[in-house]
Amino acid sequence: MNPILNADSYKLSHFLQYPKDMKYASSYVESRGGGRGKVLFYGLQAFLMKYLSQKITGDDILEAKDFASRHGEPFNEKGWRHILDAHGGALPLQIEAVAEGTLVDTGSVLVQLRNTDPACFWLPQYVETALLRGIWYPTTVATNSFFYKQTILKYLSETGDPRTVDFRLHDFGARGVSSFESAGLGGSAHLINFKGTDTISGALFAREFYGADIAGFSIPAAEHSTITAWGVENESAAYENMAARFGSGTFACVIDSYDALNAIGIWTDLFDRVKEKGGTVVLRPDSGNPVTMAAASLERMMEIAGYSVNELGYKVLPNHIRLIYGDGIDEKTLGAVLEELKERKISADNISFGMGGALLQHLNRDTLRFAMKLNAVSNDGENWVGVSKNPNSDPSKHSKSGRLALVKREGKYQSVPLGELGGRQNKLRTVFLNGEIVEKTTFEEIRVRAAEASIQI
Repeated sequence: MNPILNADSYKLSHFLQYPKDMKYASSYVESRGGGRGKVLFYGLQAFLMKYLSQKITGDDILEAKDFASRHGEPFNEKGWRHILDAHGGALPLQIEAVAEGTLVDTGSVLVQLRNTDPACFWLPQYVETALLRGIWYPTTVATNSFFYKQTILKYLSETGDPRTVDFRLHDFGARGVSSFESAGLGGSAHLINFKGTDTISGALFAREFYGADIAGFSIPAAEHSTITAWGVENESAAYENMAARFGSGTFACVIDSYDALNAIGIWTDLFDRVKEKGGTVVLRPDSGNPVTMAAASLERMMEIAGYSVNELGYKVLPNHIRLIYGDGIDEKTLGAVLEELKERKISADNISFGMGGALLQHLNRDTLRFAMKLNAVSNDGENWVGVSKNPNSDPSKHSKSGRLALVKREGKYQSVPLGELGGRQNKLRTVFLNGEIVEKTTFEEIRVRAAEASIQI
């Protein structure tokens, strides 16, 4: 991908539109809201490594110039040639950001960037398209996943063991997203909060960009084709094969190819075989109303295999039998299923969830109202004049004016003018300077920050 063309068309003409005496520009990224009140920041390092660290070449300039001329836009050949000649193609930008994995209050600056070469005043806003896209999606997935975890933790704490939360929400979303890269970014964002996934690319992205070894784990599992291939008359043989092949470990078996509640009955003797082998079978009924089907399936399993009552007074299946529900699970149904189980005195220990489209695809830039705006200009790089957007038709789109710092006060993050920082610690740290990533974080460090936020929320 030519990095010069990784932009919106109208960016090509913007170098001609700024004031003639302008030498430096500062811009920032924030979530302006979205209902949750907080965002879990993630994805910048992956973007910097894959895209912004890429150096401009002479061929890139020629290609972009040719494209612009035929596309109907002017082209800043002089500006890009300057970057090539003066900086070897590296982008003369300074980017500051809050540490990834930090849970930040909405309306706070997450990223701030400025040009370091006065000839490149047009560059900070030129990269807006690519930078914003590289941040809003993984941050939104990470944020939603974080709050799904809080819901599950609530019910585990009330009815079971919250220490088991890491494997309670499994990522089923790979096939439902728009691209391999979306699956990788979104899948890795989910793995900040949980460790179960069937999105291989998520684990690969966590390894490639954040140094994780194996960030996510899965188990052998049936799909409908591996059950229906046996034919309806041999449904029991399909289940027997699963128990024989995988019964010594943890495995999942779909049971709604025909009749989920009847299938649980077919498993009656097979439950004992799995127990004898020392494994765990996780049954998956994935059709119908999630609230009623999850509860009915668990009660049917308890009728057959029995249950114990934990110290909190809730029913728990034997350790070798569990349930996962992955069809139609979103934020609303997740809480509704867990509430229904609680009302029936069934522990949340018995169930895990799979989430696909609702986890990785049912979101957009406006979910958390992400925006990147120019906030200051300068003639010398030292003395800045604040600028902002302030439409009287929509005050919620008012942007911040002046160079910013991010501080934490009484447990909350807030943006303050950089000149008023005083002795307070600025949570924005330089992570990128003149084409080089100068500070990296690891996936484990991100997980630790998110876990600390979970405790404090």
